[in-house]
Amino acid sequence: MGSVHLQGGYIPQELLKELGRVNNRLLIGIPRERNEKERRLALTPEAVDMLSDAGHHVLIETGAGLGINYSDNHFSEAGAEIVSTPEEIYQADLIVKILPPLPSEVALMKPRTTLFSLLEFGIFKQEAYEWMIDKRMNAMGYELMVDSLGRSPVLSAISEIEGTAALMIASGLLSNTQGGKGVLLGGIPGVAPTEVIIIGAGTAGTVAARAALGMGATVKIFDNDISKLRMVQNILGQKIFTSNYHPKVLHNAFRTADVIIGAMNLINVRRKYLIAEDLVRTMKKGALIIDLRVNQGGCFETTCSLSSSDPEIFEQFGVLHYCKPNISNSVARTTSMAFSNIFVSLLLMLGDAGSVRGMIKEEECFRSGVYMYSGKPVNSYVSNHFNISSNNLDIYLSAF
Repeated sequence: MGSVHLQGGYIPQELLKELGRVNNRLLIGIPRERNEKERRLALTPEAVDMLSDAGHHVLIETGAGLGINYSDNHFSEAGAEIVSTPEEIYQADLIVKILPPLPSEVALMKPRTTLFSLLEFGIFKQEAYEWMIDKRMNAMGYELMVDSLGRSPVLSAISEIEGTAALMIASGLLSNTQGGKGVLLGGIPGVAPTEVIIIGAGTAGTVAARAALGMGATVKIFDNDISKLRMVQNILGQKIFTSNYHPKVLHNAFRTADVIIGAMNLINVRRKYLIAEDLVRTMKKGALIIDLRVNQGGCFETTCSLSSSDPEIFEQFGVLHYCKPNISNSVARTTSMAFSNIFVSLLLMLGDAGSVRGMIKEEECFRSGVYMYSGKPVNSYVSNHFNISSNNLDIYLSAF
């Protein structure tokens, strides 16, 4: 019989499973995303198995896992119930999805449903938000979640993946096979290394910098937060070029750059910056811009006003722009595994708390992500986008 060592004693694994069970059974719905480009999923079969083992009931819409190469059988063997229609999924008390809900999806949800999803204002419609208010729903945005140390678990996971993916994409687009100018990202002895400029010293920027340095590129990082720039150097373990957004320094860097990666933090910030079109004009012909923040509004003046009908890869001023939103979709299975690591713990804690209200009071990270409580807007960052007033969450906790 397997066992686990704990404080000098051993607890049988079978007993650990029993101790982990909860009395507050959750009914969790995992819908198939209606956006054909979205491949990620909030929970993998392994996560479903953990939730089912804890006594929770998980509904999976048929075909939901195909984007990450998991069949319905994988989920059913993990304990999920496979349902064939979205109408059945949206009868669950708790909906866990990736993209924000479409109006047609909100229409199928029960009153007082609790929704977990990304915000992504570019596709989050006013009609859907107002319908959520009418149905007195609870809603949490992954991007808003911040723990007591100021860390954002979901955004950090996405940023780590996209920071690495950005260099994979850059390497391909600079090659002749992708129509690039035939430059090896990095360089070899006797050949000058490529220059990679990173705008934003957060998680994505730091990971991208590490990947670029590992490939032999010259790296320069810009941010308006000096403490972040100092932290990047400490994390990377070496002195690299760092600067705030000084116009002359930016201008000189852009003139010689081969690759520029936009990785600014654009969520819940007081002041937003954009890289001006005039700077893009100064770049070398055949250079490359990768904007990791297109779904948050964009880091560059040339990428900030794109609509879903605009091309995701285009050339402007002789500079190739890569503007695919959510590039973690290119490694959707890895991303889904990273999501599952976060969400399974969150859902188990929610079950133990017994209610959304109890979870809000007990878990700061959960509380920070709540933008609607019983149909009341409680986050000004979200409500301001929809031109609707909001109030502090504490006002409603005692009333509902």
